[in-house]
Amino acid sequence: MIFLVVLVAAIVVIALVMRAAANPGGPGGGLRGPRPPRRPRPQRPTRPLAPDDDPEFLRELERRARRDDGTPA
Repeated sequence: MIFLVVLVAAIVVIALVMRAAANPGGPGGGLRGPRPPRRPRPQRPTRPLAPDDDPEFLRELERRARRDDGTPA
């Protein structure tokens, strides 16, 4: 009878240890401890994705269209 109690207790302990090892960032920290907080990624400067989104490109087109020297726009 004592053998069965020890066997059940060992199975419970093994199950808890395996569960803790499978979830290292969870409650209790697991085997490796809690993870450090992530650093925010640097923001990339936004740039136009297409020529018609670029204000500088649109100004250049308008400037060329207003020229009176006879060249095509």
